[in-house]
Amino acid sequence: MIRIFPSFRFTSLLSAAKPFCSVACSSSPAREPPPNLPYPEVKSITVSKTPKTPLFLRTPSHVTPLSEVWKWHDWAKDLASSVESSSTKSNDSLESVTLLRELKWLIEDTIVDDPLSILHKKEIEDDDKKKSVKLRASLEELYDLWKQRIENRRPFQYVVGCEHWRDLVLCVEEGVLIPRPETELIVDMVEELVSRDDWFKKGIWADLGTGSGAIAIGVAKVLGSRGKVVATDLSPVAIVVASHNVQRYSLEGMIEVREGSWFEPLKGLEGKLVGIVSNPPYIPSDDIPGLQAEVGRHEPKLALDGGIDGTDSLIHLCHGASRMLKRGGFFIFETNGEKQSKMIVDYMTNDLKHCFSDLKIVSDFAGIDRFVTGFRR
Repeated sequence: MIRIFPSFRFTSLLSAAKPFCSVACSSSPAREPPPNLPYPEVKSITVSKTPKTPLFLRTPSHVTPLSEVWKWHDWAKDLASSVESSSTKSNDSLESVTLLRELKWLIEDTIVDDPLSILHKKEIEDDDKKKSVKLRASLEELYDLWKQRIENRRPFQYVVGCEHWRDLVLCVEEGVLIPRPETELIVDMVEELVSRDDWFKKGIWADLGTGSGAIAIGVAKVLGSRGKVVATDLSPVAIVVASHNVQRYSLEGMIEVREGSWFEPLKGLEGKLVGIVSNPPYIPSDDIPGLQAEVGRHEPKLALDGGIDGTDSLIHLCHGASRMLKRGGFFIFETNGEKQSKMIVDYMTNDLKHCFSDLKIVSDFAGIDRFVTGFRR
C-alpha cells in the first residue's frame, strides 16, 4: 500500500520570497573554494550493482499462520509502547505514537491480502483465525527489523527500504540521504518558474548531490519531454540507488545520472545549463555528534557534513553556478537556515559581483529561511 503524505503548497513561492539586502554579514572574509573540495571520511560501504528491494516491491513468498503474525504484532506494539517509559526524556528520545504509526505502515508494506486485518483481530471470525497470510518478509526478519528500528534507532525508511516524497515512492538504503519534506519545495519552485517561462522547460538542468534522485525525478516530471536533467553524486551507492529510481519512473530518456564530485561530471556543459538545484551537505562539523540518533548514526556523513560553518559545499556551488549557468539561468540551493542563507547571499553579492541577480531567500514549510534562489546575469 502506498502512503502519500499531505504536503502544504505555497502560492507563488518565488514572488513571496524575501529579496535580500546586504547586512552585517558583509564583513565575512572572501573565500575561494579549493579546486577539489575535501570530503569528510566516510565509512566503507559495500556497493551492489542493484539496490536492495524495498518491502513493498518484494515477492510475497512467505506463507504464515495469521495467529503467528498476531503474536508478532502484539510483541511489536508492546515494544513500541514501552519506549517512552524507559527513555531518559531527552530531546532525542523515541515517541510511542510515532512508532505505532510506523508499525502500521510496516504491516501495510508486508502483508499482501488484507493488511488491516492484523489491526482488527477482535473483528475476525474464529474460523478466520486459523488461516494463513502471505508476507513479503519472513516473521524472523520482521522481528529483527523492528528491533533494529527501536534498539538501534535505524531510520524507518531504511527498515522498509523506501521513502514517500511528493507523489513518488523512492527506494532508499544506507549510504543514501533520506529526502526530507521541506526539499519538496525545490520542485515546487521549479514548477512555478517553468509555468511562467517556457524557456526553462527546453534546456538542461543539473541536480548536484542527487542522493536518491528525488529532486532530479521531481524536476524531470515538471519539465516534461523537452527538458533534460543531469544528476551527479560522488557516492557510488547514491549513483546505484538514483539510477534505479530513475528507471522505476521510466525517465532514463530525461535524466542522466553521472558519478563524480559536484561539477566534475558536467565538463563540456559550461555556460549551457538553464537551471541548477542542490540540497548539499550544510551541517557544521561540530553539530554532527548532536544530531538525532537516526540521522547521526545511520545517514551518510558525506551528505551531512558541510565543514566548519556548514558552507563549504555551498560556496563551491556558488562558484560553479557562475561558470555553468547560461545568462538568465536559475539556481536553488538548500541551506541550514536563516544565518546560513544570509551568508550565502552576501557572499554571492560581494565576492561574486555582477554574476547573479534577483537573489532571494525562501522559507520552508515551518517558516525557516531555507533556500537561496537567483538568476545568472
